[in-house]
Amino acid sequence: MDRLTDAEVAIDAAAAGADVVRRMYGGALSHFDKSPTDFATEADLESERAILEVIRAARPDDAVIGEEYGASGTAARTWLVDPLCGTLNFAAQTPLFSVNVALPSTGVAAVADPLTNELLWTDGTTTHLRGPSPTDLPATPSAASRLVDVDIDAPQGTDFLGAQLLADEKFLAAFAGRVSSTTLALAWVAIGRRAAYIADGDLLDSVHFAAGIAVCQAAGCTVTDFRGNPVHTGPGLIAAADPATHQRLLDLVAPHL
Repeated sequence: MDRLTDAEVAIDAAAAGADVVRRMYGGALSHFDKSPTDFATEADLESERAILEVIRAARPDDAVIGEEYGASGTAARTWLVDPLCGTLNFAAQTPLFSVNVALPSTGVAAVADPLTNELLWTDGTTTHLRGPSPTDLPATPSAASRLVDVDIDAPQGTDFLGAQLLADEKFLAAFAGRVSSTTLALAWVAIGRRAAYIADGDLLDSVHFAAGIAVCQAAGCTVTDFRGNPVHTGPGLIAAADPATHQRLLDLVAPHL
């Protein structure tokens, strides 16, 4: 058998995690508290184990950082794994969550939606959507919906820009705000279901954001920090379907910085 490409490893790993999450959705699950407002479930843990099994079998020399089991191995190539992005939604039987796998050093990533059986993947150059269609379809960003997901989770030490923006009359006159799971929202920007996504904080090497950022960038979205500089060089994230939408959001965010 030919050696799998990195993109194929990411696809297989995300699909393995999604199979677990899909199977366990709606069942009674133990919770493991992380904070007063956050927790993991048995599904998070089992999904991550399934993902790690795929990565370790295909790339035994690579390192991995997982949301639940932490870091293993030391290597220039490090996979970032979020086995269930949107755990609180999952536990509340709200179908807004995803499974994320990324290899940032190559731009490779995969984002799986367990309940729709859709999987968005990138080889670092282009982004494709795998779903009910017998062939993968190229991701096509579009701002036509005018829907913008605004992350309202407040990272420690921030002024919670998301809440400010959702109360900004100019923003509300131009866009309709939505709230979803982090990477699912970014995936929707890449395939035209959302016009943009906005989040606070320092997101470098985050298991929650790496895969979503990668698929957006490879799909041709405009992705920067809050000041329009390359993402991770300054605070926050704006991922927009096109340059015009991105510029409009930069202008709206600027007064809140």
